[in-house]
Amino acid sequence: MAGNGRRPDTSPPAGPDTDSYAAVVARAKSLIPKLRERASRTEELRRLPPETERDLHDAGLFRIVQPKRVGGSELDYVALVDCADALGQADASVAWNFANLASHHWMLGMFDRRAQDAVWSKDADALIASSFIFAAGRARKVDGGYVLNGHWPFSSGVESCEWNMLASVVASDDEADGIEYRIFLLNRRDYKVNDTWNATGLRGTGSNDVKVADVFVMNQMTVAVSELTGGPTPGSAVNPNALYSLPVFSLFPYVLSGVGLGNAQACLDDYVEVSRHRASTYNRAKLGDLQTTQIKIAEASAKIDAARLIMRTNCIAAMADAKRGHIPDMAAKTRLRRDGAFSVNLCTEAVSLLFTASGARSLFTSGPLQRQFRDAHAINSHLAFNFDAAGTNYGRVALGLPSENLTL
Repeated sequence: MAGNGRRPDTSPPAGPDTDSYAAVVARAKSLIPKLRERASRTEELRRLPPETERDLHDAGLFRIVQPKRVGGSELDYVALVDCADALGQADASVAWNFANLASHHWMLGMFDRRAQDAVWSKDADALIASSFIFAAGRARKVDGGYVLNGHWPFSSGVESCEWNMLASVVASDDEADGIEYRIFLLNRRDYKVNDTWNATGLRGTGSNDVKVADVFVMNQMTVAVSELTGGPTPGSAVNPNALYSLPVFSLFPYVLSGVGLGNAQACLDDYVEVSRHRASTYNRAKLGDLQTTQIKIAEASAKIDAARLIMRTNCIAAMADAKRGHIPDMAAKTRLRRDGAFSVNLCTEAVSLLFTASGARSLFTSGPLQRQFRDAHAINSHLAFNFDAAGTNYGRVALGLPSENLTL
């Protein structure tokens, strides 16, 4: 922990699952040393090493928001932030794939039970990838389902997965009723993976392209985005927990925001540790004695603490609303998106500040600092963290104009 102050409270929400919640977060934290040691190898592989996947499975982390009826932990939504925060302090690529793949168990819990059974009755540990870029796909309604075509980028962790959730626009002869956005659940045999992931940051996520050509998808293996905007979903009949009635795309940034948080916290902790012992190359002054070092630590830690508070407060409040059956209005939904982008931007600013403050040390390709900097900016490049987009939409709604985000 950096400095002498306390971080904001990160204890789990009160309730019957408090003990299991604390145990899950503790298991995530226990993996930090070994995951950090593997970080270079993870980047070289451009995907998670098999032993890392096994560690995440053995710790039960992929299943933290999976329904209890199939052996999942069914923890509150904030668990995604807290566990990604912990894993991100070791390796942002690992945290990114964990959060993505774990969240798809949560989303599958909102599908028709037949879709859930198609996956979990065979293997409750089965991993599900995704690409939620609707414009990348085109689906056509036919008897009993849809015919899907498309080419989707950024399907993180896809090589580890037997299933994939692919977002698409549904085309029709008459679009007078507007555009329909729908998510399609496909088995690996129905899509092709193209190895395209050669990236500057998040290099170990294996976020490759996925291609689908004229694949028939049964109705029950799809869900409309309009059914995921808050309140009962097709899966609510078998998964009545409020977790499965949250507005999916309003909370979308918080699936991954903890990755940026953990990455920034690790960068800060490393900077503090180095500054305690390192002397300036120029005049041999102890860095920890310099006022500029102390100010940088204060500024970066304030940004990180504020980001953590925003992320966790919003997730906990969203769960509380869902538990009392309240569906947020459009103003609240755009605020969630605004805050999700803003909080990750704070984390990126903290890493950039510390990277600059580290001087020539930051230039070397060895050590975690350069990776933390690259990963921070890779995380921030995700559309969910584009503050211009989220801020514009928030401002539109605040001014009485319609939302431009059709998934909310």
